[in-house]
Amino acid sequence: MKNTKVVREISFDEAAELAYFGAKILHPSSVNPAREKNIPVRLKNTMDPKDEGTLITSRTILVDYKAVAAKDGISAFRIKSDRMLMAYGFIRKVFEIFEVYKTPIDMVTTSEVSVSITVDNPQYIDQIAHDLKELGSVDVEKDQTILCIVGDFRTERTGSAPEIFEALDTIPLKMISYGGSPYSISLLIDTRDKINALNLLNKYLFNQ
Repeated sequence: MKNTKVVREISFDEAAELAYFGAKILHPSSVNPAREKNIPVRLKNTMDPKDEGTLITSRTILVDYKAVAAKDGISAFRIKSDRMLMAYGFIRKVFEIFEVYKTPIDMVTTSEVSVSITVDNPQYIDQIAHDLKELGSVDVEKDQTILCIVGDFRTERTGSAPEIFEALDTIPLKMISYGGSPYSISLLIDTRDKINALNLLNKYLFNQ
């Protein structure tokens, strides 16, 4: 991507969000010892040793948008069932199927009669889909990408994230996950739209 910028300082929580959703330079669990002891971590560029790099600390500098990461290889399950309406325990039954196959879940969204779930492990997709059909109708969509935008997404704020949806006005959004973290918002798109979406986000969020 053109016109990208280096993030000079980021918090442990923000770094964990980016690492989980595609920033491969740092594994999410690798900074835990430093976080627990409040020890700053500096990431350096081996191709440019003189560059100051990025400092990861416990301090959070709140800005609207700080960085974007993308995670490929995502599959989305959409389960629809009238049995969800005014029922309890339905989501637990859905989650138990993923637990049986030891398949972690990335994103979850729900409505009155449906639930959508994404995973990044393709190993047991067919078996999971087969078992989910005991609960309702199931659609599976492969070749998806999760975009994670890190910034100030505290729920008490107003007017949060308008530039994101303006930027992606021409990109079909399959799922939106907001409110689970004060530091990020996640969007599901087709992988074929990833490069275009990242360029648009870079333009609208960081280079206007």
